[in-house]
Amino acid sequence: MTSPLGTRVYVMTVAVLVCVVGSGACFGFVLDGWVGAVVGVTTTSLGAGFGMLVRPRPAVASVQAVSGDGYAEGIADTVLLSIAMYEAAVFPLTSDGVSDEEQDARRTVAYRLSAYDGLPRSVRVSAAAALEVLDDGLDAERARAAVKDLSLAVYDCRGNRRPGPEPG
Repeated sequence: MTSPLGTRVYVMTVAVLVCVVGSGACFGFVLDGWVGAVVGVTTTSLGAGFGMLVRPRPAVASVQAVSGDGYAEGIADTVLLSIAMYEAAVFPLTSDGVSDEEQDARRTVAYRLSAYDGLPRSVRVSAAAALEVLDDGLDAERARAAVKDLSLAVYDCRGNRRPGPEPG
């Protein structure tokens, strides 16, 4: 189970602030012993506090903006690309076009990207179906159809747009 995005951003922000204050203490200790450490902690804490007052939550706002405006669509496009690369490795144009190591590497990348939590469910299901057909490696037409279904699922997740009629 993963924690919500906002919680992860807050935890990372606190961790960075602790590291900054700790480095101020270490730097102060190196310069002037324990008195320098206290001065270093004080100055870095004041600086970090002032920074948080001036710009309170830019990281959370930017992450939420990205996740609402194309983040899932970008991941879906990347999954489609990685599965298409895996398809090209399973069914190469020439008989000796792809080594077994390259095919395994492309398979690994496709599986890792397809398992990402931020991926829309419809894309994840279509990706799993395409990977299953590609793992069989028996029918190029069936694999092509599965990758086409994946590409349509990726298209559908782009702002709930549906393909319209062909201009004629």
